[in-house]
Amino acid sequence: MPVPELYVVADDRKHYLQQDLGDLTLYGLLYEKKRQGGGFDPEMMSLYRQALTDLAAIQQVGADIDFSIAYPRAAFDSQSIHWDLNYFKYYFLKLANIPFDEQRLEEDFDHLSEFLQQADCHYFLYRDFNPRNIMIVQPEKRRGEKGERLPTATKPLSNLHYIDYQGGRRGAAQYDVASLLFSAKSDLPDAYRNELLTHYLNIRQLHGSQRQQWLVYFWGYVLIRILQTLGAYGFRGLYEKKEYFIQSIPLALRNLRNLVAEHSLPIELPELQQALHRLTDSQLATKPTSDIGNKLTVSIQSFSYKQGLPVDSSGNGGGHIFDCRALPNPGHYPQYQSYTGKDKPVIEFLAAEPAVSLFMNHSIGIVKQSVDKYLERHFTHLSVAYGCTGGQHRSVYCAEQLAKWLRTSYPEVQVEINHREQKT
Repeated sequence: MPVPELYVVADDRKHYLQQDLGDLTLYGLLYEKKRQGGGFDPEMMSLYRQALTDLAAIQQVGADIDFSIAYPRAAFDSQSIHWDLNYFKYYFLKLANIPFDEQRLEEDFDHLSEFLQQADCHYFLYRDFNPRNIMIVQPEKRRGEKGERLPTATKPLSNLHYIDYQGGRRGAAQYDVASLLFSAKSDLPDAYRNELLTHYLNIRQLHGSQRQQWLVYFWGYVLIRILQTLGAYGFRGLYEKKEYFIQSIPLALRNLRNLVAEHSLPIELPELQQALHRLTDSQLATKPTSDIGNKLTVSIQSFSYKQGLPVDSSGNGGGHIFDCRALPNPGHYPQYQSYTGKDKPVIEFLAAEPAVSLFMNHSIGIVKQSVDKYLERHFTHLSVAYGCTGGQHRSVYCAEQLAKWLRTSYPEVQVEINHREQKT
């Protein structure tokens, strides 16, 4: 299977070296296409089809492994299902203040669990088969059996590789298909999702009554996968207040609303259904869903250490604070004392100093790493501050230089600048 190659394990069994598959994920490519005004084009369709083809093989070949060493459970059984459902109940329903009857909801959870376990559960269940765990590997990244680089002319069987299967266990094949096709952040169009589902069923050679029976359970596994995802979003977003997960909630709720409206299960789940209707009609489901259009804002400040550290007004905390006090100080010279870091004489003085250039290159490199990652993860705010003794010359100059570089390098990023001690 196309997974990271394990090169060597240390004698202490605590250290190992494995293959580096690079940085490009299937989701990363899709996000970049959306950011550039494209979207789910023929290239993406081809990659998704390949992922589902590989998944069908992984599910069937992996069914023969020793599941007794699977962690934390050998199978996606009743206890696993109840863990996911309670994760959703306690970290989403309760945090979102959705009313429900606890006893009746537990009874519905029992019925849903019994129903899901009636499916054929003798496959390898990957557990987290989503676009963030599918790596797109360029040919030059591939290595041979002895670790040597393969020539780029070598045509790989697949340029997709798979990671984060450590939660794998025995279970139903429907679960992983649901994980990929209903990944909230990917936001696949329904037409493509249906085409990809048909592709998978054809790969599995499921037709007629077999296909219909498989699909009956499929929609049940779509439901529990969405509920498990909402539990994670609730914990990371509603509880831990992490912006990326908060932004994901409306997308997951839209998937849930469509599922409830279009696909009914052959079992009665009255309390769960009522709670889901309340949830999909709630304010959480009506927030803007397009994180592509939400710009990242970088707030830059200059300040004086004498007046204390700056505060991140976004409420996120953190960010970068750079200390400029080791740099040459124009304030030591009378001819510069009436100027600030925005004025030409001070700019020319500091630009001529190698130490200042080196400092700016280092700080810009650190900020660039954060900006790249924040854009990838759809964060909306980054705070950067430069401090010096008086907040007049060096810190102002550095803040202005960073703002200039950001506006040139990242036109999609909104840049705000505030010179705290200059009141401008």
